[in-house]
Amino acid sequence: MKISDVYPKSPFGEHITGIPTGRDVDWQPLIDYRRNEVSENTIHGAIAWYSGNELIHSFGGNVLCYGRSMMKLFYMKVFAKELEKTTTWEQKAISVSSHNGSAEHIEAAQSLLAESEWGLMQTPLDLPLVQFGRQVRRPRRWYNNSSGHHAAILKGCRLKGWNRAGYTLPNHEVYHAYLEVVRQTLGPLWNPQRVARDGDGLPTLAMTVKELAQCYAALAKHRNEDWIWESMTRHPDLVGGFNRLDTTIMKSSKGEVIAKEGADGLLGMAINHPDYPEGLGIVIKVAHGWNPQATWYIARGILGVLGFELRNPYSLRRQKAFLVPQIVPEKYISSLETIPTWDEWDPDHDRWYLGDING
Repeated sequence: MKISDVYPKSPFGEHITGIPTGRDVDWQPLIDYRRNEVSENTIHGAIAWYSGNELIHSFGGNVLCYGRSMMKLFYMKVFAKELEKTTTWEQKAISVSSHNGSAEHIEAAQSLLAESEWGLMQTPLDLPLVQFGRQVRRPRRWYNNSSGHHAAILKGCRLKGWNRAGYTLPNHEVYHAYLEVVRQTLGPLWNPQRVARDGDGLPTLAMTVKELAQCYAALAKHRNEDWIWESMTRHPDLVGGFNRLDTTIMKSSKGEVIAKEGADGLLGMAINHPDYPEGLGIVIKVAHGWNPQATWYIARGILGVLGFELRNPYSLRRQKAFLVPQIVPEKYISSLETIPTWDEWDPDHDRWYLGDING
């Protein structure tokens, strides 16, 4: 193969049968920002709700994307048995994290390996996601948001007796075992349409938003079969960190929800709810990529109709955000209407009050 063969031939992209582009899929409006009642900005995306193997609700949820860091929980299921007795709860939580790179995150990640093993880790050089004050950092592998995940995989490989060289490659035992874990939920014959290299170097699978929601429903249904659920609810600050949506959701839900962000524009929630004994999985995919503010509003509405209260950290001074009713099943729409996307103390700065100025 020539190097030129791997490059696109057209700025419009090639048409590949069976793989729709973002121009071909049925993105749906999820949230609408309005200034004095006129829409200024509409956020599109896709949402799917699954319970067990049953599709509960879909709003554009057939979109094909990559699971990215949302699927770290399933990677760690490969090593659940080996790491159960050999790691602390903090180490377990950092193993499924996409952390901010704070001191507590680095300490937990480094503790998984002996210092002599650190050179085996293949996370890309990176800076912390969140830095305070005038901190000066040089890129390091440990600052990468997946460093705890990689360290846990390396520890798991050693305990399984697998060669740790090439652990990020799709021909390694890690990938093949991970694929089998996914097939436990999606079926023994399931195969991804594409396998790509994730931002942290590990293989990521092309999956629909519906398939991702089905996987997250399985996390809720089988939450007591391993340590993953408990580690995340015990130490939510290690999973993301300060002002991260997944961390905030878990801290607000009192152990009944685990949440995981994923690039680019993904949020997965596995929910233990009495109305869904087979587990409830909900996945949000924002079309244009990661948007913490918009996703926070959407998640706040969805969790609100299920009885979980999520704080709103974003005050809108000139615009107001309005949810699209179809982000929830029809039976929840009346409840969704009672959950404002702004707080009562937010002033209304989007207009003047000068009589009939608006015609």
